[in-house]
Amino acid sequence: MDYDFLVNFPGLGIENLKISRVAFSVFGVDVYWYGLIIAIAAFLSLFLATRQAKKFNLDEDFVLDNFLVILITMIIGARLYYVIFSWDHYKDNPIKIFDIREGGLAFYGGVIGAILGILIFHKIKKRHVEPFLDFIVVYVPLAQGIGRIGNFINQEAFGTNTALPWGMISNGTTAYLNAHPELGQNPNLPVHPTFLYELIGNLILFFILLQVRKRTKIPFGTVASYCLGYGLIRFFVEGIRTDSLYIGSTDIRASQLLSLLIAIGAVLYLFLMRHKKKQAVRMEEDKLFESAGMDTESEEDDQ
Repeated sequence: MDYDFLVNFPGLGIENLKISRVAFSVFGVDVYWYGLIIAIAAFLSLFLATRQAKKFNLDEDFVLDNFLVILITMIIGARLYYVIFSWDHYKDNPIKIFDIREGGLAFYGGVIGAILGILIFHKIKKRHVEPFLDFIVVYVPLAQGIGRIGNFINQEAFGTNTALPWGMISNGTTAYLNAHPELGQNPNLPVHPTFLYELIGNLILFFILLQVRKRTKIPFGTVASYCLGYGLIRFFVEGIRTDSLYIGSTDIRASQLLSLLIAIGAVLYLFLMRHKKKQAVRMEEDKLFESAGMDTESEEDDQ
């Protein structure tokens, strides 16, 4: 099979790793690793979710129905987000909007699309959305971390030059940096494998959220914990990426700004909800004290 990239990790002694974007062909039709990896991530998440559904009082069929909706609205949202912030690349040839074999799916767009799909589906089914969102959000960083392997296969979403031992260089990174001299990076030096940073960060977040989901009593508490965790991960990773989407003609990275706002919003939400919970506990304690005081007075009156 032909390969597209020769990838090297000089500091790790890994040389000439052959990477092909095509996984296999069926009747002459190429199946790309990018789409295959996304499918694997989605089905693994679905498998784990359906196995855990009953523990959280959710019907397996209902979880499956939601997944079908999520897959559709997530891909649409992810593509629209990417196209909107990369419109110059598509405006002269709009048909390319429908070609996602080489990548071009923005994660935040996928999240927005998935949430809209869940909200609409729950509205139609007349179900409360909070329990499902707190249940399903745990699998988002797992799927996303696996999905980042697709970025490695496509040699995209990498970072700036680095002298760290795990720095990566390939004909793909070199070609991209040569084509974008405005980035000020040396095409002949290794770059940060930011896909790896997000893969590791998201897997850690996945295991943290499994524990949060078991313990938190705050509505949307697991969702807020995810927003805080991933917001911080993405904020720092986005700061060293070389292919960030920018807001208009500014130097503001769209995903980095959104990550910061999401993380701040999550902190505020968790703080306010915990404060509200403490107030509720105090009110209950006050009622108990008042009730105990009234009982004491009644006993004295009887005497």
